[in-house]
Amino acid sequence: MSDIDALRRAAQQSPDNVPLLLLLAEACINASNANEARETFERALAIDGNLPEAMLGIARAILLLEKRSEAIVRSEVIVERFPGFAPARLFLAQLLHAEGREAEARKKYEEALVLDSGLRDPDLEEEIVNKKSEPTKLTADSRPAQETSAAADGTFEEPTLTFQGVGGMDSVKEEIRMKILYPMKNPELFRAYGKKPGGGVLLYGPPGCGKTMLSRATAGEIHARFLSIGIHEILDLYLGNSEKNLHQIFEQARANTPAVLFFDEVDALAADRNDMKRSAGRTLINQFLAELDGTNGSNEGLLVLGATNAPWHIDPAFRRPGRFDRILFVPPPDETARKSIIALMAEGKPTNSLDIASIAKKTKDFSGADLKLVFDVTIERCLARALKENKMQPITTDELLKSVKAIQPSTKAWFESARNYAMYSNQSGFYNDILTFLGINKPSN
Repeated sequence: MSDIDALRRAAQQSPDNVPLLLLLAEACINASNANEARETFERALAIDGNLPEAMLGIARAILLLEKRSEAIVRSEVIVERFPGFAPARLFLAQLLHAEGREAEARKKYEEALVLDSGLRDPDLEEEIVNKKSEPTKLTADSRPAQETSAAADGTFEEPTLTFQGVGGMDSVKEEIRMKILYPMKNPELFRAYGKKPGGGVLLYGPPGCGKTMLSRATAGEIHARFLSIGIHEILDLYLGNSEKNLHQIFEQARANTPAVLFFDEVDALAADRNDMKRSAGRTLINQFLAELDGTNGSNEGLLVLGATNAPWHIDPAFRRPGRFDRILFVPPPDETARKSIIALMAEGKPTNSLDIASIAKKTKDFSGADLKLVFDVTIERCLARALKENKMQPITTDELLKSVKAIQPSTKAWFESARNYAMYSNQSGFYNDILTFLGINKPSN
């Protein structure tokens, strides 16, 4: 009996043993048995919906089936949902390299190494790092001269996007108006009451649901400069560089007020210090807290927005007054928002009288990323037929709905995990909006 057969028999006898299912699925991947691998990873996810290893395994199985674009979309969702899960960033870097998107691949690869230096891929590194015109060595034996971070060197946007250009999400917009916009638009009134305009706001919710777009529209509403910060623009392999990068970004923003600083995947920068094994991570968190407090300069007129899929992993110190003390839940796009997203994705593509309203109605709980996957899968199918029949194959409502039936909304797994935090780790009521969205009454103590 082969090892894989032994694993199959063991999994039959212990069908709820998640580690065993992961071992079997991995063995199937190694044997290039993509369909069985995907099915086994999905069985593990059905038991525990919070397994990035299983989600990544499904993406790897999909790649074996030569569906690279779907594998990329799924990998992007994993990176958004689990920003600290380095293997997903490495896999995404490999996929992007295969697509010829070298700059994006290099960024994801370097992010993966910052999170876990043991993931180094020499072959990939040779292709996307060492072939740059001015190579950056990723080894620790020689420290490069400190350079200004990409974000601090970058030009602030002056967004023209406002709430009018963001479909749906009316309740979230109203919360942003009350908690953010009115104080920024009426600073003298708030000063009279001893309140300074600005501060920090944490946006949380499932991945791919428009937190970045809302942040950019918020800046557009108050005619403020906007700078979006990814963790790759802060995290550095060398001791002390990350703190310097973060300080430079805040200094740049303070010199350009009114300004909005948007930190994507903020939980990767503000993780709970109790969960950290490396002192370097704690030092960066302390630097972040000092910048939010204005210890290194005045933050008046500076609005700091953070986006996260896992607010429960953020150090509690970030939720104290003056920091990320205002927390807003950003749910999956409602039907109105889905119509806008679908219309945008259909632009410039060969379509045939799409019934956008029908598609939006059938995609309840789908995130923006899920809707993109629906289009990507449909386009692949239409392209295959177009190549076979040597003529254009339009994207139809029926084709899109066929893809909708085959795709599970990624937000469901997020809500399975979030529900537990909202019900049992919610002493301060931070996550009551999740319970409201799910129609659940918080259990009494």
